Amino acid sequence: MASSSSSLPSMEFDIDEKPHVLAVDDSLIDRKVIERLLTNSTCRVTTAENGKRALEYLGLADGQHPNHGDLKESPNMKEIPVVVVSSENIPTRINQCMEGGAQEFLLKPLQLSDAKKLRSYVVIY
Repeated sequence: MASSSSSLPSMEFDIDEKPHVLAVDDSLIDRKVIERLLTNSTCRVTTAENGKRALEYLGLADGQHPNHGDLKESPNMKEIPVVVVSSENIPTRINQCMEGGAQEFLLKPLQLSDAKKLRSYVVIY
């Protein structure tokens, strides 16, 4: 794995800390909404503006990693729950995400009840 030269927050978990969620969205407004909802649900939240940046946070930006549709193929990603939040209410797109390894597909805009659903996927290591 290649290391990034920028100082990125650690995505490591401490058993005494709040669950840590990485929220990825290209919209700053949507990232802020997700961050607010999850922070209010007692999660620590790190945000990223795209998949490449998310992979950097996860320490997986080595240029050899599969495209986001195949992330669950990676041994490093198998245990990390993936929840897709999108405005695309297209059945084929939803099926593609679920077949690619997502555990849940939620539609934007997110509601507080969605944050409770997301909380069930948070894994504490």
